[in-house]
Amino acid sequence: MGYTGSRHGAGERKLEILVIDDCEDDAFLLGMALNKHGLKVLCTRVDTAPAMRNALDTGAWDIVISDHCMPGFDSGTALQILKDSGRDIPFVIYSGVISDQLAFSSMLDGVSDYVPKGNYARLVPVISRELRGAAARKAVRDAGSQLQELAYFDPLSKLPNRQSLCAHIAACSQEAKRHGKPLQAAVFHLDLDRFQRINSSFGYESGNALLLQAAQRLLESSESHGFVARLGGDAFGVFVPGVGGREGAEVFARWLLRVFELPFTYEKIELFLSVSIGVALVPGDGCDVFELLTNSELAMSAAKRQGGNSFRFYDRGMHRASAERVALENDLRFAIERKELWVAYQPCVGGREGHVVSAEALLRWNHPTLGSVAPDRFIPIAEENGLIVELGEWIMRVACNECRRWHDMGRNGMCVSVNVSAVQFGQPRLIESVRRALDDAGLPAWGLQLEITESSLMKDAETAVAMLRAFKNMGVRLAIDDFGTGYSSLAYLKRFPVDVIKIDQSFVRGLCDDEEDAAIVRAIIVLARSMRLEVIAEGVESLSQVDVLRTDGCELFQGYFFGRPVEAERFRQVLSARSLSAAH
Repeated sequence: MGYTGSRHGAGERKLEILVIDDCEDDAFLLGMALNKHGLKVLCTRVDTAPAMRNALDTGAWDIVISDHCMPGFDSGTALQILKDSGRDIPFVIYSGVISDQLAFSSMLDGVSDYVPKGNYARLVPVISRELRGAAARKAVRDAGSQLQELAYFDPLSKLPNRQSLCAHIAACSQEAKRHGKPLQAAVFHLDLDRFQRINSSFGYESGNALLLQAAQRLLESSESHGFVARLGGDAFGVFVPGVGGREGAEVFARWLLRVFELPFTYEKIELFLSVSIGVALVPGDGCDVFELLTNSELAMSAAKRQGGNSFRFYDRGMHRASAERVALENDLRFAIERKELWVAYQPCVGGREGHVVSAEALLRWNHPTLGSVAPDRFIPIAEENGLIVELGEWIMRVACNECRRWHDMGRNGMCVSVNVSAVQFGQPRLIESVRRALDDAGLPAWGLQLEITESSLMKDAETAVAMLRAFKNMGVRLAIDDFGTGYSSLAYLKRFPVDVIKIDQSFVRGLCDDEEDAAIVRAIIVLARSMRLEVIAEGVESLSQVDVLRTDGCELFQGYFFGRPVEAERFRQVLSARSLSAAH
């Protein structure tokens, strides 16, 4: 019979047998007999303990066949040498001088079997049986090793996973207790900012490639300081023992931010990634492993809500804030269905008489128990969990239908402005949802104006240019919102096919008192006029601001001085008049 070994690949191979025998002739006859009985074997003989140790260190053996009693050496010593090596190799005694009682005792010690010399009819089946048993044990060990790897290591990055990180922190804590000292350490929770846009724009393969690069950077920069793990998705954890309190943790957090400053590369495309980092200190923020991970994640979420590319330390108020956010998020998911959301319209006016030329559609939420929930409270939640896409499509449909009503009232030149979040702008479906909203409302494309913030456009300027051109080809009007607060260059501004620049209200607010704000406003107006763009001043609240803006050449205004956001019916009443006068 033959034996197929997986260690050397497919196909039949010779069995490698380590023969322990002081008689060279006996070993030769053994090999000849086994080959004759159908086993293809290669026998190597040793007869001393040092020779056996060397053979085990240098060779790959399928089975050991040992004589029982030799000068200065015996099967018991040979078996112990095999045990000491840690190798799982079947060990068979092949001798004519061992008693049945001694053979039985040897098998209790770990010998696989005993076969009298010359009894090949029994030896061959024993060898085959023991080889099958060894193969089965190896399969179990391999499976166990794979399970161990799956349990404690991330399959993509090969970094330790969350469970492994927990075990490591717990072990460090126990070690500190044994030495009678409290553990001083920091847990850093890192989450890549807006990583879903990478997957959406370039596919999950690109996302995985960038995650591998991020993992490698963290490993190279932090391995000498602490324990690096992938927590799942685009989140990583770093445990750093010995951090000298808050000051030391802050230094390390800033170092981690710098790790992501250089661009990442995918198929020769340079991409910039940033991270939000949450920090939990040991023992101040907890000693329990899961408490530390929870607290560091809460701090990371707080950093992400601040815009990302920053770090936050955990504080106890975050638990209450987190609970409130979860409750608000749950309620927000049903707000459209329950008709709790509504759209307010704020006029944009032009000319000396203050004629209404357009209106901005603004989302409002009337919560059944909390009452009016401020947009700056629920919009970030919607952006974080992806609900902003559904909300954005809903307000787009409502606003287009409302603008159609204005046209039916005789205000044919009116358009409605709808804000597009960075999350929405990164969605390819946005183009189709805009087209569908216009078609369903029967509204001409120029009746809709999309407002995109300067910072949103610059996150991926090349993609932004393509998206804007697609909308421009449809005939939709385009506006850059909050202009002056972002970081766009004139080179890109020239490429953006926009119609309107909206001056951020932060500059308008200080227009009359702050010369720097006044200079910025004048520069924006000059820039817009040189590029033949309309310019709208936001946040206008006083006649003095209007006078300065008009002197500088601004002709379109939006703000409380001309009207607060009001519900659709009230806004139609406003439109029924020929012009809108200031409230004062």
